[in-house]
Amino acid sequence: MDLGPLRKSYRRDEEAFEEQHLASRDPVRQFEVWFQEAVSCPDIGEANAMCLATCTRDGKPSARMVLLKGFGPDGFRFFTNYESRKGQELDTNPFASLVFYWEPLHRQVRIEGSVKRLPEEESESYFQSRPKGSQIGAVVSRQSSVIPDREYLRKKNAELEQQYRETRVPKPAYWGGYILQPEVVEFWQGQTNRLHDRIVFRRRPRDSSAPPGDMTHPGEGDWVLQRLAP
Repeated sequence: MDLGPLRKSYRRDEEAFEEQHLASRDPVRQFEVWFQEAVSCPDIGEANAMCLATCTRDGKPSARMVLLKGFGPDGFRFFTNYESRKGQELDTNPFASLVFYWEPLHRQVRIEGSVKRLPEEESESYFQSRPKGSQIGAVVSRQSSVIPDREYLRKKNAELEQQYRETRVPKPAYWGGYILQPEVVEFWQGQTNRLHDRIVFRRRPRDSSAPPGDMTHPGEGDWVLQRLAP
């Protein structure tokens, strides 16, 4: 099937994303501005949906959609099964990439960095804040493992609903959170004729004393930013 004719027109030149018009020269604060606009957009169902890409130790990639559950200066948080494919890959190759795509706003954000597990107490606290049905679902599903059929899940779910009808659901040891600590953050704004805006923030090594190049601009803290060709 030829998808060449399936093209999107962008008509937003008046919203050109210029370096001098950034809401912040800190990428996490700039992300917060865009994220709040995405949350407020009625045409975006889940602004916190993101593609998480991981790799095996030998560089074979995999990607899937997950939900962002928090962010701040220290990084971007998500929760999952440690025994899942992504969990196993992060154990052996603790680097990942996140992609947010907010089509109604013609915006994309890419984030790259190292990943580590959150403290157990933070995972426990978040788990207990979830609806009981979601807690039971996390216990039922040994994510990415092979199962005989869907009836297996339904039966296990019904058993646990009965078991925990009057009691708290304990967090399974194989479930918890991760935080991606950003090293690269790229903001993409769609524009007419595919001359899109791309502003990328990179974290400078703390021991680097080399001055930035002519086309590299200082950000806040240890961040620098550049404009990339689309």
